[in-house]
Amino acid sequence: MTDFLRGELTAEECAFLDSAAAFSRATIAPNAAAWERERRQPVEALREAAAVGLLRFEAPKEAGGLGHRYMVKLALCEEMSHADMAFAFSLVNTQNVAARLAYSATARHRDEHVPALMSGGIFGATALSEPGAGSDFSAIRTSATKVEGGWRLDGEKGWITNAGIADLFITYVQTDPSAGWRGIACFLVDARRPGFRRAEPYALMGGHVIGAGGFALENYLVPEDDMLAGPGDAFKLAMKGVNGARVYVAAMCAGLLASSLETALAYGAARKTFGKSLLEHQGLNWSLGDVANDLEALRGLTLHAGRLIDIGGDAVMAAAHAKKFAGRVTLPRIADCIQSMGAAGLREEHGLARHLACAKLAAYTDGSTEIMNDRIGAGLLKTYGPG
Repeated sequence: MTDFLRGELTAEECAFLDSAAAFSRATIAPNAAAWERERRQPVEALREAAAVGLLRFEAPKEAGGLGHRYMVKLALCEEMSHADMAFAFSLVNTQNVAARLAYSATARHRDEHVPALMSGGIFGATALSEPGAGSDFSAIRTSATKVEGGWRLDGEKGWITNAGIADLFITYVQTDPSAGWRGIACFLVDARRPGFRRAEPYALMGGHVIGAGGFALENYLVPEDDMLAGPGDAFKLAMKGVNGARVYVAAMCAGLLASSLETALAYGAARKTFGKSLLEHQGLNWSLGDVANDLEALRGLTLHAGRLIDIGGDAVMAAAHAKKFAGRVTLPRIADCIQSMGAAGLREEHGLARHLACAKLAAYTDGSTEIMNDRIGAGLLKTYGPG
């Protein structure tokens, strides 16, 4: 865990993160390359993570969770992404569902699903995107039709983290296409019920551990009490959640970049050329100095946005700035770290190629760099525009 985040956390929070770091070193780091090589999600490792509390860190204490605040989530995301961002992203998505259902108005969700999610007995995911609706979330076409006793859901979802293993999906659907975003509602979809068909997980470059994929719903009947948010409210809830996701993805990018820089520095200190270490050559020294500079800037933007989220402030612009900067610098700066190691930087055991692929994934996750430009531009118009 980075020193700048330790200054934001209590002793109890630091102890929790120390246990997460120990798990990451013992389980994730030694196995991440093999998981990717085998193109699989390591369900057994996710269950090990549950045993040390990593699937219940945000759920409230009265629900059996640890009740940690958002800043702890940022620190955890950076720490675990040192070893493997894909694993960190998969883990966070299940715990997000556990934390959300802990506040559900439906007792069945709280009493049955939340303990199962927190223990790793089942896994969770959030289904917003569709094959034809990603950045334009209001364009989703999966439909909900009112029927006796509940709703009938029909449609297809895509680009869903944990789609290959999840049992429960917080799923956004359209109840009234003429109403646009105001018609969007949110339901809990159980993959074990009739009408659910899971698609094959995507063969995703460098990110198989994320388990991205999709599913189809055909005449899927959902009871009334599985509605988590009604038309209109669901869209606002999703947009609020996206701000938090953008910032923790930025924290994951900081973890990728920090790990890459540490690897490059260790290699540069040990490798000798022309009678001195690589780090003693000014060209390499300055190149890695640029990496360190951007890493500190990324951490600063992420920290600022995280503080706003923790106090319930307006984090739209701060989240967009952090996410955009992460997308802009992480990929080229990891490439700089690889370049500093010569061809050795491409070897699997160093992990930089995996980090590079995950950095590219992060540039799309929870809002592309272009969408961040759109959000920032809209904020500038609101503040400095005419009138």
